[in-house]
Amino acid sequence: MNLIKNENMKIFRRVRTWIMLGITIGLPILISIIVLLASGSDAPTSWAIMNIETTIMFVLITMFTVVIASETVAGEFTWGTIKLLLIRPWSRSAILLSKYLSTLLFALILTVITFIVTWLINMAVFSSSSDSDVLSSVVGMSNMEYMLKFYLYEFITLIIIVTFGFMMSSAFRSSGLAIGLSITLLFAGSIITNLLSLTNKAWVEYILFMHLNLTSYIENADGPFHNHPMSLGFSLSILAGYFVLFNLISWTVFRKRDIAG
Repeated sequence: MNLIKNENMKIFRRVRTWIMLGITIGLPILISIIVLLASGSDAPTSWAIMNIETTIMFVLITMFTVVIASETVAGEFTWGTIKLLLIRPWSRSAILLSKYLSTLLFALILTVITFIVTWLINMAVFSSSSDSDVLSSVVGMSNMEYMLKFYLYEFITLIIIVTFGFMMSSAFRSSGLAIGLSITLLFAGSIITNLLSLTNKAWVEYILFMHLNLTSYIENADGPFHNHPMSLGFSLSILAGYFVLFNLISWTVFRKRDIAG
């Protein structure tokens, strides 16, 4: 807990972190006001705008968290402060775990803030549709149930991408490389996925990119790909495998890394 507290102090003492928090709070409010002024009497419902804003915000939250994850280890080596941690009576595993948990906590904080802000602002300025007017085609699912599932599935995807960034940060001393590769994974994933989905090869179903869009399972139990019908459980199993692999690489490399020089 002391290590996690120390890592959180490092994160929240930086001006950059508060700029990220400011964007997380201000951007949904700005979007809602612009939509309200532009749409007039034809304004969409609060739930529809919340869904759009959430999609946008999770891209930003992922990018913000990847920056934190990529610098939390690589930055320590760049600045030479890693030596100050390793001379303390803590194991390397405990140090790396505290950094990882602090990064996920930061992602969770941004996610909760996004949910609260988008829900409050849109309920305040737009009309709220009834539960029967759902965002999805799933019968019997209310708007709130849909949004909670949407947030959960998006957060799982966020964890995988951030864990990849954390692994790259642990494996290399360049935070820029870790950030670049993680953001590439975020944006190029959909393009690669669409290309892979065109083939009938069974092995593509085990590629990470094919399972990053978990929100598609909310309305379609077979997933988004006609040529490769899959279940939510299968996708979660594949993501869990990559999650373990990324963390295994992180811990192995960090425990054996030479800090001399």
